[in-house]
Formats: sequence, structure tokens, C-alpha cells
Amino acid sequence: MNEDRISGQWKQITGKIKSNWGKLTDDDLTRAEGDIEYLTGKVQERYGVARDEARRQVKEFERNL
Repeated sequence: MNEDRISGQWKQITGKIKSNWGKLTDDDLTRAEGDIEYLTGKVQERYGVARDEARRQVKEFERNL
């Protein structure tokens, strides 16, 4: 799934995102609004992982959609 498709379906997949990363707030998801880099940064911040690990998790999430 590419970033454009994620942006277009953002509202539908926010539930899956929250299920996957429960520490992300509704405000985080509203602000991200399909921006994969912002989402990656928030995963990094909330879970205390390296940028590469956060990016890997987000890419894995994309593949499983």
C-alpha cells in the first residue's frame, strides 16, 4: 500500500493504528492525517525506539493492511 492510498483511507485505518500502537493519542492521529513520516516520528517518540525501528514498524503495518 502506498502513502497516497494510506492518506485517502486515513479515517478508516486509524482504528487499526490505535490497535497496533495504543500509546498514540487521537490528537497524534488527527495531526498525522496520513503523513507517514509524522506517524513514524510519533511511534519513535511514544515507544522510545530508534528512527529505523519506528520506520520498520510502520512499513510492516503498511504491508499488513
